[in-house]
Amino acid sequence: MDANMQEADRWLRQGERDLVSAQNSCRSGDFEWACFQAQQGAEKALKALLYARGYRKILTHSVYELLREVSQFEPSFLELKGGAKALDSAYIMARYPDSIVGNLTPSEYYDREDAGECIEYADSICSAARRALFQ
Repeated sequence: MDANMQEADRWLRQGERDLVSAQNSCRSGDFEWACFQAQQGAEKALKALLYARGYRKILTHSVYELLREVSQFEPSFLELKGGAKALDSAYIMARYPDSIVGNLTPSEYYDREDAGECIEYADSICSAARRALFQ
């Protein structure tokens, strides 16, 4: 395995682990963290694909932006753009109270349904990334 694929595999493994953490957080009722961890899983899985292609110093955290970049060589990823945009929203809103209009905190704003959706989106992206890397 060459160095690019080794780095890609490392990022994908951590992305998949973040997805497991999101599932655990959802089970424990920490829905805002489940949303954030799901976003992290998807972000790292997409970065894995870019590292496999020789990219370096990927500075964005936007799942949608990463997905658009990946779609240049894996066009099927554009089908996942709705989930990518939802995960981008969770990246900020699930962590910072001042990102939510009104007086709610992220722990009061996010619920099981939100967490489940974020986990599904991230799982789709992680699965697609694994297939693309190891097809």
